[in-house]
Amino acid sequence: MGKKDKLIARLKSKPKDFTFEEAETLLGYLSYERSNKGKTSGSRVVFTRKDAQSHIFLHKPHPRKELLDYQVQEIIDALKKEGLL
Repeated sequence: MGKKDKLIARLKSKPKDFTFEEAETLLGYLSYERSNKGKTSGSRVVFTRKDAQSHIFLHKPHPRKELLDYQVQEIIDALKKEGLL
């Protein structure tokens, strides 16, 4: 099982300690690109996938590193919608 598969399995288990960095890595494996939406975006980040016109909006957590439960669920829902999970 490769890194991508391990991250997918970890995401599906809905862990309480899934970090923004893990999400960013996983979305990178799935051909999503990160954009900060300009100087005034603050912690808001969008991940887009060119071939599917798919967008995942997240707020980068601070000072913690872990995503909140609803953010993990939003990632799962978006990836299922695209047929990637």
